[in-house]
Amino acid sequence: MPETGRTLDLTVAGHRLAIPCDVIGQGPEALILPALSTISSRREAGALARDLGRDHRCLIPDWPGFGARPRERVPLEPATFHAFLDALLAAAPGPYALGIAAGHAAGYLVAAARRHPGAFARLVLVAPTWRGPLPTAMPQRAHWFPRIRRAVEAPVVGEALYRINISPPVIGRMMRAHVFADRDRVTPELVRDKHAITRQRHGRFGTAAFVTGGLDPVASREAFLGLFGEGLPPVQVLRPVGAPRRSGAEMDALAASGLVTAVTIPGALSPHEEEPAAVASAIRAG
Repeated sequence: MPETGRTLDLTVAGHRLAIPCDVIGQGPEALILPALSTISSRREAGALARDLGRDHRCLIPDWPGFGARPRERVPLEPATFHAFLDALLAAAPGPYALGIAAGHAAGYLVAAARRHPGAFARLVLVAPTWRGPLPTAMPQRAHWFPRIRRAVEAPVVGEALYRINISPPVIGRMMRAHVFADRDRVTPELVRDKHAITRQRHGRFGTAAFVTGGLDPVASREAFLGLFGEGLPPVQVLRPVGAPRRSGAEMDALAASGLVTAVTIPGALSPHEEEPAAVASAIRAG
């Protein structure tokens, strides 16, 4: 199966960016957007792309400010990520038989599909989320979140706070708690790989923005549901059985809206990484 690298030279929010992408497989085009999180990169979608690559040519980009590479300093806000997808679709227009988004990428993909009619024949949202970790865990403490973000972004002190909160033991606990359903799959090797992602230059800025809700594409469940409906291609939601209670409730609300087709799959918040064969099978069956 062909596997190559590609770099997209894009202008986003006034910045010239070289965005690395993996290209895997052959056949109709598929765009796979990895999650937006402290430990996410395009590599997390590699196994899924290799499975789907039997039928599709999969393009997997890193998000600006994220990935297993030195990070660009760009404005880390929703407008930047909407602009990034606009630039990506101009540089690599497809059309795409599949648009696949994991976690927090879901809202951005759906919004892009609405802005670019005909770009995607079908959308697949894998464990879709719209709130960052702190707004999800502590929705009544919103006044704290900008302060936390500023503290992590601050010179010297911010880097120290960041290192404490992304140590290998912390990453391991987080992954066992809600990222993977099978705790035994969170091996020391996997934790080391994830820790290496966090140690990239300027890594703390993307983390601070994501964790505090600064990259949430919408501000409420109602606004999230409002992204769906008329004008979109068919949307399939893959709802992992092991999703945390609050995130799972948002997925269930979307499934109950009647605006999407929902399928239950194994895994927790990163099923595309933990259970790529099950995710690929559900996509094919959809």
